[in-house]
Amino acid sequence: MRTLPLSEGNWDWTKTVKGYVGLTKPRIIELLLITTVPAMVVAKHGLPSLWSIVITVAGGTLAAGGANAVNMWYDRDIDALMKRTKNRPLVTGAVSPTGALIFAIALEAVAFAMLSFGDNVLSASLALLAALFYVFIYTMWLKRSTSQNIVIGGAAGAVPVLVGWAAVTDSLSLAAWLMFLVIFIWTPPHFWGLAFRYSDDYSAAGVPMLPSVATRKRSARDILIYTFVLAITTGALGFAAHLGWVYAVAAVALNAGFIGYALKLYRDLTPKVAMRLFSYSITYLSLLFIGMAVDVAVRGH
Repeated sequence: MRTLPLSEGNWDWTKTVKGYVGLTKPRIIELLLITTVPAMVVAKHGLPSLWSIVITVAGGTLAAGGANAVNMWYDRDIDALMKRTKNRPLVTGAVSPTGALIFAIALEAVAFAMLSFGDNVLSASLALLAALFYVFIYTMWLKRSTSQNIVIGGAAGAVPVLVGWAAVTDSLSLAAWLMFLVIFIWTPPHFWGLAFRYSDDYSAAGVPMLPSVATRKRSARDILIYTFVLAITTGALGFAAHLGWVYAVAAVALNAGFIGYALKLYRDLTPKVAMRLFSYSITYLSLLFIGMAVDVAVRGH
């Protein structure tokens, strides 16, 4: 019997699996989880149990993945118009819209159950709240209606540190909220750096991301302002969380670098410089939170 080629009806399961994995936006989730575990370490004043780390990371991954999948499901019309997103699974047809939505809901249900029984209801509720906020407030409302979309919508990406803190303590303290605030303030300059490069894409899709609707000078100015506020917030976090010299050195050095990139962008309003700032912002957040965990480990509390 002749084997039919894929174009004649065979199912390419590897393409489908890759499509479902792609719906979760793994690279974004990686960054969120880099902040979650250090938050747990600071909350515990030491290393949490391996079980708690595994459950929190796994539950957080599923919750964020489900939210990202709904985001792609809802945005599939504009994703098809943008070069940066035209190869996403729902645009290429690797995954069906119905399949994507069912997949997303299933991820959220499993995440809530996992965090509720493995950690506590507070951490599970926070993860679910972040997903709902990202879908209904950012994706379905703010993203297409205001240039401040990512400013407000960025709150969803800041919740994982609260999930991590709550998983360990079953409560939230001032230090936890300052961690949340650090990521909340970090998000606009991070994302606007990328939007500098793809401003034409956002304009074509009708998404009012700041660099696509404001002048480059105005966008660069706002990025610079946020980096200064971010530096102040990281300092306040150090005091509130009783962090020591390791974190202080890391925060000062990293903030100096971020402000330096923002100043360079303000003087040289080119996508090339903006992408350097975007790339640095990822390194910044990763090393800042790793610095917190190392600080606790070095000082033993």
